[in-house]
Amino acid sequence: MDTKNIENYLKSFGQNVVDDSKKLLYSEKGSTALGKSIRFKVTEDANGFSTKFYMDDYGTFLDKGVKGTKSNYIENKNTDYSYTTKMPPPGIIEKWIKKKGLKGRVQKEWKSAGNRGGQFITNKSFAFLIARSIKQKGIKSISFFQKPLSLWYDKLQDDFLKILKLDIQTYLTTFYRPK
Repeated sequence: MDTKNIENYLKSFGQNVVDDSKKLLYSEKGSTALGKSIRFKVTEDANGFSTKFYMDDYGTFLDKGVKGTKSNYIENKNTDYSYTTKMPPPGIIEKWIKKKGLKGRVQKEWKSAGNRGGQFITNKSFAFLIARSIKQKGIKSISFFQKPLSLWYDKLQDDFLKILKLDIQTYLTTFYRPK
């Protein structure tokens, strides 16, 4: 049976989820490498079609959120992810700091002997402080992927029988021609 309508609909579904996910991510975080990594693929096997979505690994943590060791965001209450002993790698955060051109400073209240406060700290120290803060506070869920997937999946459930009907009608018309 020719299933072009189903395949085309699933491609449209996948593209809509990807486009809306990228829009939400862009509105929250701006242009990111994560946004560029979001994609989908429709495949056919013996059981039918499947639509698979792909993105960089850390996208799951940003989408669902991660609980911190000392506090937590309300959006993360149902996440499976949490920091326990490890924190985000400071090396990656250091690269991000350099890319963004950020500079860390010692707070004036933290003055110690010989330290006047307000002085710049190294990127390595700054990255460590950010990583420690992320571990303690967690990562807030922004649901940039789950929201569009849920929305478009509901629509898919409503429309799928109509699309299947078209393919069945095409199949019957092709193989059954009244004389």
